[in-house]
Amino acid sequence: MSDVGGVWVYAEERAGSLRPVSLEILGRARAVADALGTRLVALTFGSEEATARDLARYGSDEVVAVEHPLLGRYDTRLYTDLLEREVRAGDPSVLLLGATRDGQDLAGRLAVRLRTGLTAHVTSLEVDPEKRLVGWVPGFGGGIEAGIVCPTHRPAIVTVRPGVFPMPLPVSMPCEVRWVRPSLDPSQLGSQRVSFEPKGTGVDLTRSEVLVVGGRGTSGDFDRLQKLAHRLGGEVGATRVATDSGWVERDRMIGQTGVVTHPKVAVILGASGAVQFTVGIEKAGFVIAVNRDPDAPIFDSADLGLVGDLGPIVDRLVRQLGEA
Repeated sequence: MSDVGGVWVYAEERAGSLRPVSLEILGRARAVADALGTRLVALTFGSEEATARDLARYGSDEVVAVEHPLLGRYDTRLYTDLLEREVRAGDPSVLLLGATRDGQDLAGRLAVRLRTGLTAHVTSLEVDPEKRLVGWVPGFGGGIEAGIVCPTHRPAIVTVRPGVFPMPLPVSMPCEVRWVRPSLDPSQLGSQRVSFEPKGTGVDLTRSEVLVVGGRGTSGDFDRLQKLAHRLGGEVGATRVATDSGWVERDRMIGQTGVVTHPKVAVILGASGAVQFTVGIEKAGFVIAVNRDPDAPIFDSADLGLVGDLGPIVDRLVRQLGEA
């Protein structure tokens, strides 16, 4: 990556608060910027002053805060127009976004407009000896990991999956906050919101220290898992089979097409352990697996394995935890 420019992070806000994945990216982006010998810039839209100042505490050299009342909610056309304008003016060599619904929407549209490369859903970032950013992405059901570079176009646009990097600690270092207040009017909006009906639970499994995860072997009995999760002070997660079957909400799906988690303890119940799933719990501190099949692949990922019917085992755990 010749003529290295800055490393930029699009810091996504929701309801006036920064999305955790944006801070996770900033922590890793600081190391990437240092390895490239360049500046780290955080860019955010619709910022309140307190949010922008908070963003400045996570390792950026500069925060670019684009402020306007019309930026209070995400609008595809308006956000893409503004991000394109800022990126063309700043000419960064790298642009990192969270692999959220809005982040993926922005990244794809911007890559087309700028005619540059997009590496989506990376789980690791590094800088190679030629000073090129390498984004690592699992492929073929998790059987391989591919390192992708964008050697001749800029910026190299990358979306990062939530939960793959640890949350950074605030740091004390100089950071300039630059306010941008564009002249906008409602005609620039690409859509008009008539009503808003939230779906799903709003749970963030990447933040939970204890997870109780169910798969096909639960036969849809997630009430039992919820009781165990309550006793352990954790959250319930699920495999793709469980969410596709409608047993639990989709935002509880863990794995390659769900979320990547890093709990202290993960209790895996009735999941076979396909690689598409285990990529989502491989960073867990301690994994307990229960399955009737002694040859289930999940036992290869477990620190403690129990062979048996999960119903009686879970019921006994819930009872003994209650007594304790």
